[in-house]
Amino acid sequence: MSSPLHTEICDRLGIRYPIIQTGMGWVATPELVAAVSNAGAIGFLAAATIPPPDVEAAILEVKKLTDKPFGVNFLMDAPGADVISDAIIRQGVKAAGYNRAPSQDLITKLKDAGVVCVPTCGAVKHVQKAEQLGADIVVVQGGEGGGHTGPVPTSILLPEAAAAVDIPVVGAGGFKDGKGLVAALAFGAAGVAMGTRFVLTQESPVPKTSTDRFIAADVGDVIVTTQIDGMPQRVVTNELVHKLEASSSFSRLLLALRNGLALRKTTGATIGELLASGLKMRRNQRLTNAQTIMAANAPMLAKKGMADGDPVNGYLPGGSVAGVIDEIPTCEELIQRIMSEAEATLKSLSN
Repeated sequence: MSSPLHTEICDRLGIRYPIIQTGMGWVATPELVAAVSNAGAIGFLAAATIPPPDVEAAILEVKKLTDKPFGVNFLMDAPGADVISDAIIRQGVKAAGYNRAPSQDLITKLKDAGVVCVPTCGAVKHVQKAEQLGADIVVVQGGEGGGHTGPVPTSILLPEAAAAVDIPVVGAGGFKDGKGLVAALAFGAAGVAMGTRFVLTQESPVPKTSTDRFIAADVGDVIVTTQIDGMPQRVVTNELVHKLEASSSFSRLLLALRNGLALRKTTGATIGELLASGLKMRRNQRLTNAQTIMAANAPMLAKKGMADGDPVNGYLPGGSVAGVIDEIPTCEELIQRIMSEAEATLKSLSN
């Protein structure tokens, strides 16, 4: 009899364990992705924070470090999405992850090339739409998840989403261990996706100055704020968040304009491409003009906090589990521990 821990996503993704490392901007580097995949799970490279012409080189770097399946996560409404899609197909990447503004044309192109399509959604209606557009697996993120998040807890959202579609769903938001994996399976999921837990591993590129803030945080220090980019984000509270909460709307818009210019320099996108991307995001996510402008804040402020090691002036996107994690294992140690605990939990429930 096959183990209940070997689920449908294991077969679809060609992996040993039903665990996905999410494609976190500035964090999901080739080294982290390869370490996760080598440990039997699957890592997703964060292409959204790499200039599109450089994504293929990053994919090749992952391939140097692992011969196991991995994925690439990107924004389908961002400049250069077609360039990234072509690189994914050309390099035979196993899976593509995406969230906002899915493109039917790009999804069809990826699927025709045999790429497994794995979007992330935060509402049942979006999960159903993802299935209609051709998703093979959907990551369903509840309100406990880090970064942009919704109001519905994972324990409520996940079983509803699993019942609403025929494709496998994967639970995200609040998972860090084997007991959580078993709980996700009980809710109808075929595995778990984790971001914050992989931020706090030895292969994570996040500098110690920032990971120390995660380790020191209590559950009450992980809050939801709309002041970073106008949309709800779960973060580890810090000096920047306190400053933004106390700032005027005008001050936040000026910060966003500066960060928009910095984002242009980092990604290589033209002003016209950024404006077009912003208009797409505004239309698809029904944002106000102010929210659309403020969206430029998130990637650059996250870079400060997560890549540059400045947890004072940058922000720290993190899930609720940040408040209960107190050590930094290797990816191999973490994944083996999760699977051992899951097996022990299943055994205890059957006695």
